Amino acid sequence: MKNSFLLMGRTGFAIGAAICAALLAYGYFLQYVQGLQPCPLCMVQRGFFFLMLVFFAAGALHGRAALVYGGLAFLSAAGGAATASRQVWLQSLPPDKVPQCGPDLFFMLDNFPLAQTLEKLFYGSGECAVVDWTFLGLSMPGWVLVCAVLLGVAGLVINWPLRDSRSAWRG
Repeated sequence: MKNSFLLMGRTGFAIGAAICAALLAYGYFLQYVQGLQPCPLCMVQRGFFFLMLVFFAAGALHGRAALVYGGLAFLSAAGGAATASRQVWLQSLPPDKVPQCGPDLFFMLDNFPLAQTLEKLFYGSGECAVVDWTFLGLSMPGWVLVCAVLLGVAGLVINWPLRDSRSAWRG
């Protein structure tokens, strides 16, 4: 029984890692094959998905400390969802309320302190409000928001059978 719960948790983490890898691969496909350049908020969202990938992969490989890896995956997903929410909000603004476009990410990293760069990244700019891609009526950050929420919940749910079985093992 113990091994079946451990295997289910590891499989769940592996599936989460595979989904994150597929989403990142699709983002790179859109960038390098389709020519769709990511805005600063998109780059931040990618960073959160990389973190989720790392935590899901670590949970799949180790099989131990599943609560830690699941919690870290959840926190990474929450960061990605918050960033995507900000971009969805920017995209919903009327054209006259959209902030002006600012410098690109690499210029900011070279010329501004890190704290100021992170602040500017989170607030976004006019280029973050542009909708270049939609699928089933949702823009890319809308889908990122959906995926981040689902993966964050998965990071927590994967642990429920493990938590219940651990208390049974002690008894």
